[in-house]
This record gives sequence, structure tokens and C-alpha cells, in this order.
Amino acid sequence: MKYQLFLSDFDGTLVRSDGTVSQRNIQAIGRYRAAGGVFAVCTGRMLTSILPRLKELGLTEGLVVAYQGATIADIATGELLKDDGFTEKDALRAVRALEAEGCHIHIYTVNALYSNRDDELLRVYEDICRVRRTAVIGQLSSFIEERHPRVVKVLAMLEPEKKAALAARLSAALGEGFFVTCSSDWLVEIMPAGQDKASAVQFLAEYYGVERERVAAIGDQLNDLPMLRAAGGKFAVENAEEELKREAVVVPSFEEDGVAYALENFAMGEMS
Repeated sequence: MKYQLFLSDFDGTLVRSDGTVSQRNIQAIGRYRAAGGVFAVCTGRMLTSILPRLKELGLTEGLVVAYQGATIADIATGELLKDDGFTEKDALRAVRALEAEGCHIHIYTVNALYSNRDDELLRVYEDICRVRRTAVIGQLSSFIEERHPRVVKVLAMLEPEKKAALAARLSAALGEGFFVTCSSDWLVEIMPAGQDKASAVQFLAEYYGVERERVAAIGDQLNDLPMLRAAGGKFAVENAEEELKREAVVVPSFEEDGVAYALENFAMGEMS
């Protein structure tokens, strides 16, 4: 087996546009694990959103990575092995930067979602991620100052044509202490610096005792780029952002079982 540890993004990579995971992907994951490989989902989703979906993949044990790598949990017990996030000061900086932009904003604790708007965008997000917000609050910065939640992630929802410009402005305004990235066509996410999917590669490689060269990763969005750069095997589905495809082996799209293709032909196969 060329790659002993295989990390996969979820949305746009493993799960199809209709919200389902193909039988071919599920079966390929099962064969890879039966052969001794370790398969882990590495997502920007909140933990309560991704845990129920793992059962569909046949994953009832092992680790799952949520919130871009800030949270890593034991699937069977729910125990948090990694539990990072913002300081209150930095969470306020991130939220205020988005409030100044007039954005639709979400903040997350480990298990809860708060939004500043109740609109169609929020309902679409809830349906896709199969979660419900804990509350809708007008001024999230005031909520943080008054209630002191431990914020893990902050994001903005906006039109796809506006996301790149917003991400660039936020990166310039917030500086080195923050990781600003795009996780879908309509999401710009802010994390503390160092809390990205590369940190998940490092954590899981050390946890399972796998050399970095024997770790593979696959994704589709810019938030997956740190993960691919940290892994020995780098794969991008055909529908991925061009920046990922320039640095990775391109496999079929998320609609055409790209994860299964990478597992069958590279992780377990002879292709290189």
C-alpha cells in the first residue's frame, strides 16, 4: 500500500451535489480500510454536522477532523483530542471586520451555530449541512462581549462573485494572526493562524505513526490547499479550484467518484 493514511475533504469532494455519497466511494473506503489503511474525513464543517454523515461511510471508529483542523474527535466516543479556537479578542476582531463589511455572519462554538441573519441563505446552509442554528442574534460582536462563547470559527456567506475580493480585504485587514480562506463558492471562513487542514495532517500522521510521505489528501477548495501541501500524495477532484489542480494529481470529479478513483488507483494501486 503506497499511502497508509488518506484524508478526504467532504463537501465538493466526497459528497455529491445531491448530498449523497456514492456506493463506489463507500465500498472503496471499506476496501482501503480492510487492507490496513486509515481513512479520515477532514472538513470545515462543525462537528455535529459531520459526525452523523460518517455512519454512511461505514466509519464508526477512528478520528474525524472538523473546523478546518481546529477540532479533532474520536468518532466512537466523541472525545475531543484537539480542541482549539479563537481567543475572545481575536474572535471579536474577525467578527467586527465582517460587520464592517455588512456581511451575513456565522460564529461557531464546538457544538453551536449563531447567525446575525435569518434569511434564505441561512436556510440553504442549514439544509446542506443538516444542522440548525442555536440562535439568530443581530450584533454578534455584542453577543461575544456579553456572553463570552468560546468561538472556534467565523464565516461570511455571500455571492460567489464577491468572495475573492472579500477574502483579500480580510487577509490584509486582519494580518498574520488569522487564516482567511474560501471553503465553497459562497463561504469565506476565518480561523486562527495555524488552525488549518495542514495542522490536521500533522496531528493524524503523528497520532497513527505514519510518515508524511505515506499520507495522501484529496480536496476541491482553497481551504484544502494547506492539507494537500502537507501530504505526500496530493489529489484534486476535477471540479476543484485551479490552484489546487496545479499542485495535485487530478482525478475524476465529485460526481464521478474521484475519491474512489484515488483510493483504487493510487493509495492501493500501482499508479504514481
